[in-house]
Amino acid sequence: WSSYWKTQWYGIEINEANTSPDVTRIASTMDEVNGKRIHAELPVHSQIKGCLLLDNGTVNYYLDPTDWSKKADGTASNLTGADGQVMIEWPDFYYKVDMNGGGAGKHQIKISTGALTGFTKVPKHYVSAYQAALDRTGSKLSSVKNTTTQYRGGNNTAAWDAAANSLLGKPATNINRTNFRTYARARGTGFNAYGYNDHKWLFWLFAIQYATLNSQKAVNATKTAQGYFQGGLGNGVSTANGTEWNNFCAYYPFIPCGASDSLGNGSGEVNYEVTDFGGTGVNRTFTVARFLGHENPFGHIWMILDGVNINIQSAGSGGESQVWVADNPSAWNDSNYTGYTNRGLLHRANGYMNKALLGAGAEFVPSEAGISGSGTGTYYCDYFYTSIPASGTSLRMLFVGGVANIGADDGFACSSSMSAPSRADVHVGSRLRFEGA
Repeated sequence: WSSYWKTQWYGIEINEANTSPDVTRIASTMDEVNGKRIHAELPVHSQIKGCLLLDNGTVNYYLDPTDWSKKADGTASNLTGADGQVMIEWPDFYYKVDMNGGGAGKHQIKISTGALTGFTKVPKHYVSAYQAALDRTGSKLSSVKNTTTQYRGGNNTAAWDAAANSLLGKPATNINRTNFRTYARARGTGFNAYGYNDHKWLFWLFAIQYATLNSQKAVNATKTAQGYFQGGLGNGVSTANGTEWNNFCAYYPFIPCGASDSLGNGSGEVNYEVTDFGGTGVNRTFTVARFLGHENPFGHIWMILDGVNINIQSAGSGGESQVWVADNPSAWNDSNYTGYTNRGLLHRANGYMNKALLGAGAEFVPSEAGISGSGTGTYYCDYFYTSIPASGTSLRMLFVGGVANIGADDGFACSSSMSAPSRADVHVGSRLRFEGA
């Protein structure tokens, strides 16, 4: 089938006139071909899989698709970092955006495993399965399931190690974007922090698989009669009470890396109970979301994206919020737009997202938010945060995914352009990524 799928495409059509977050599945053929539907088979999605990646950029081994305690060959795996970084391998794939392709206001996003005419390549790459940890001995960004002091999360608070709010095994935070980039590159050539394009395509792959823009839609493990996925990924870690979280661990991460590993390469949610989160003797249970092996793709802590610089201008200095993106990590920086291209204009007020910028690059950031009927159950269902300088211009970075105490505001498309790259915060982290030459 692989050779046949390379001649076909599948995707979604977004009708901007429709307030529902649900979208329409489209494909080169929606009919069965010898008993198979391309949109049910998900040829690109089905090649995304967990592995252990060495620092030289080679795969040490692949993981069992349904049981990450095992290698693909059935023998025991080691996710502590000893065998490499726990990463998700993405294959080469190709995409095309047809703006108004289905009629006025109807935008189509198509993907394929083959290099079809007019399609653009997304190169093979790797994204960390977990929100990133930090190897404290070598200052290297990591993706591991490890509860030793070497990978203590948060801001490396040792005093909590024996307590319920221990940061052992948790993601690293309180690091600015410059340092996340430095720590990622310290791992070796080709390693970087989480990129704008990584999150963009993770979101669109979700939307294509589930035919909805609402990532927090309730989990429904039953497929439709045609074999399509339905539902979403659930709330994710978004239901924390802010006061309880602050009292528990001062807004540092509280979900350990690997909490959802029982889902393997799959998608859905796993319950995780946090001892004493609501006070001594008061435990709280959270649902940890996972998509194609990527844990916490939204919720829990904000994630910083690299490779995108937002030029937010005051009303008197241009009055625009420009989205500048660099596909080549060698251009990534925190001070200018050299090597970046202007992908369009970001919305300039807070609100629930109505429309994505899209364009030829399938940009997922909001061109409109807080307009006519937007909310938790309409359009993209996720909130956008921004601020405009009183004078001059401001270079901002982009946070995505939301944070544990903002509930329905969270989601794949939740984003914030309020912070300069120098900002470091207790509930802000990133991911590790790798792309070879």
